[in-house]
Amino acid sequence: IEAHRAGVRVAMITGDHKDTALAIGDMLGLVDEKYNSALTGPELDAMNEKEMRSAVMSHNIFARASPENKIQIVEALQAEGQICSMTGDGVNDAPALKKANMGVAMGLEGTDVAREASEMILADDNFATIVSAVREGRTVWDNLRKVLLVNTPINNAQ
Repeated sequence: IEAHRAGVRVAMITGDHKDTALAIGDMLGLVDEKYNSALTGPELDAMNEKEMRSAVMSHNIFARASPENKIQIVEALQAEGQICSMTGDGVNDAPALKKANMGVAMGLEGTDVAREASEMILADDNFATIVSAVREGRTVWDNLRKVLLVNTPINNAQ
C-alpha cells in the first residue's frame, strides 16, 4: 500500500499456478478493480508485441511465467515508457534482472548469479526496504534540485 501511495506500481511475476498467484496478489493488495485478473506464461507466449504491451499495462499478476516471459514483460513495460525494476533471487531471474532498469537481488536467499546480474542487493530480503530506498532517493533528488536551483544562478553571475 505504501508503494502505491508513492506512485510505484507493483506487479508479481511467478511460476506459481494462476489461482495461487491471484490469491497471494489479492493478499498483497495487487488485485483491485483495475487489475483484477492474471495472465499465464502460455497466454503471454501466444501474444504479439502490441498485445503484450497492452497486457502488461492492464495486469499486475503473471503466473506460470518462464524466464523468457519475465524478459518479455520487462521489455514490454519499457516499451510503454515505464521505468521497470525487477526483484529476484534465482538463476532463472538473472536475465530479467539484467534487462530491467534496476535489477534488485535478494542478498540472503539469492543466488550469486542473481546478485551479479543486479544493480542493487537487498541485504535483508525485505520488499519494504525498496519502498524506503525510493522514499530516501526522492528526498535526495529533491534536495539536489533545490541546491542546483539556488547555486546555478549564483555561479553564473560570478
